[in-house]
Formats: sequence, C-alpha cells, structure tokens
Amino acid sequence: MNKITAAITAVGGYVPEYRLTNAILETMVDTNDEWITTRTGIKERRILKDPDKGTSYLAIEAAKDLIRKRNLDPAEIDLVILGTATPDLPVASTAVYVATEIGAVNAFAYDLQAACSNFLYGMSTAARYIESGRYKKVLLIGADKMSSILDYTDRTTCIIFGDGAGAVLFEPSTEGLGLIDEYLRSDGTGRKFLKIEAGGSLMPPSEETVRNKKHFVYQDGKSVFKFAVSNMADVAAKIMERNALSHEDVDWLVPHQANKRIIDATANRMGIENAKVMMNIAYYGNTTSATLPLLLHDYEKQLKKGDNLVFAAFGGGFTWGSIYLKWAYNSN
Repeated sequence: MNKITAAITAVGGYVPEYRLTNAILETMVDTNDEWITTRTGIKERRILKDPDKGTSYLAIEAAKDLIRKRNLDPAEIDLVILGTATPDLPVASTAVYVATEIGAVNAFAYDLQAACSNFLYGMSTAARYIESGRYKKVLLIGADKMSSILDYTDRTTCIIFGDGAGAVLFEPSTEGLGLIDEYLRSDGTGRKFLKIEAGGSLMPPSEETVRNKKHFVYQDGKSVFKFAVSNMADVAAKIMERNALSHEDVDWLVPHQANKRIIDATANRMGIENAKVMMNIAYYGNTTSATLPLLLHDYEKQLKKGDNLVFAAFGGGFTWGSIYLKWAYNSN
C-alpha cells in the first residue's frame, strides 16, 4: 500500500469589500503613501466595517467559497481547524461556531494560535490527521479581523494589517502529492516585541488597561523586521537543502505577506525569480492567519498538478517555519 500523504484538494477565500487605501490613512495618521509603499509594499488593505461581524464571518465566507467551488457536502468534513489571532470570544472556540454555521455537522473543531504562523502550523497539524488514516477531509481556515485590535492613531501598526480569510481542504493522496516536508521553529524570547499586553491572565482587562490602550497590537518594528528577514529566509533555504531542491525545482514561493522587503529577501536567498513569488500584499496588507491561503486562492488557476511549492511564514512569539508541498490538482 502506498504511503498516505495530505494533499490540498480545494481552496476558498474571502476579503471584505471596503478598501482602506494609503490615501485614506494619510488623513488619519502622520504618514504618506510613499513612506508606506517603500517600507512595506502595501497600497491598500480590506477592512470588515460591520461592528456586529467578527472573525467567524470572514472564516464562514471563505469556507462557503471552497464548499461551493468544490461542490462539497459539508457533512463529509471530519475536522475544522481555524488559525486565528482574533477569535470572536476569549473562551468559546470560534472554529466550533464556524463548523456549525457551514453545516459541518459531523466534524469536531478547534482554534489554533501561533500568530502569523497560524496557517503554516495548521498545515502541519491537518496533515498529521490525514496521514493517520483516520480522517479523510480536514478543513483548514486562516482568518483574522485585525482591524478589531488596531489603534488607528498608531502609524507603526495600523498601516500594516488588514482583514480576510482563506480556506483549504486536505484529503489523502497516494500519488506522493501534498505535504512533503516541514521545518517549524519558535523562540519565546520574542514575545515582548510583538504582542497585545492586556486581556490575558497576566494583565486582565480593567479601566486602566483600556485607558492606556493595552488591548491593541504593539510592535517593535525594527526588532521584528530584523528577526523575520533572516529567519524566514533561513528556513526556506533549509527546506530546499533538505529536499535537494534547486531554485529551478521550485515552481512557487508562497511567503507570508508581512513586508515586501522580507519577501524579497527570502526569494533572493532561495534564488527564486520574481515571477515565481506569490504576492498580493499591495492589495490586502498583512491579514495574519489568512495570507497564505489567500495567496493560494488568488493564484489557484496558475497552479498545476505536481508543482513544487515552498511556504514560509513568520509570526509573533516568535514563531516561524517553512513547508514543502506538491500541488495536487489542475484548476482549469
């Protein structure tokens, strides 16, 4: 019997309609389009404006897009994993609600939290369930309503992030397609550089924490950039070396969309030409858990069965890593 591998067999995505452009941000904080573009590569980001809708709404829409495109019966889904840094509620799992709302009545579900590495770590997790032979259909969603945790008077963070969601379906393959290798890392000394200080057990909510804006994202941009630019490139190069992949063997680099300079540095380290680098940061900004699946959603029609994809991501905490995956289907 051939070895079971976990292959991506369907993709879905969703971004809100509202575009928060650099020109609009110029009226909100002390910044300008040239400064933002040259340092990040971002021109606009999508924002979920409805205050009554949270991350679950984004996740549900992305899942519905996948279900519709694949003509999938949601009752066949065994497991729903939601990678998110912005759950609807602090305790009740957002994934459980999403599974119920999409009709995945036979699935169990849970949230996964590793900041911007959520989807990458989720790929590893989903693959283990498939490889066990016990589960046949695992829905992995990356979704974040980052606008809900941003201070729009803080130009170091509000220019970077946007809202969105992406979803993929993992199923068994016996053709040697799907997730081939992974190299995942973490370093807890990094949590002081990118965090939300209040709202957890260390600093519960209070009038003082709200007054002092402790519930918004804080980022030491220089420290995060320095660590990310070297480590994301390192793990991508490592995964190529371990699998004897030359730059010609890699069909696509699928990099986390945090900063165009980090993406360029990773591609350069791998020797990958720009035409092989998936990128949509200019239109969505950093959607945290959603960047990788949204890339797959946007580039799906260009992917061919057997293509070699190298994923790379970096997140707060610090968390980072790279995954080598062989694409399992032709879209056209």
